[in-house]
Amino acid sequence: MPDITWEEPYCAEGSACYRIGVDDNGNSYIAVAGREDTYLTDTTDALRQLIRDIKAGKADHLLPE
Repeated sequence: MPDITWEEPYCAEGSACYRIGVDDNGNSYIAVAGREDTYLTDTTDALRQLIRDIKAGKADHLLPE
């Protein structure tokens, strides 16, 4: 696992808490708080857009039924 520096968790009303992290190589990470060993990594811009889409309600199809 890369050496990731995690930010404080972001928690929305009634949903899971997420954490954003970065490593020394400039990669960005997002994970469910408490499960940082299972993360998604991509460029900072790609993860930023993913977060914007989730906040805008465009990512409901990503959730399991």
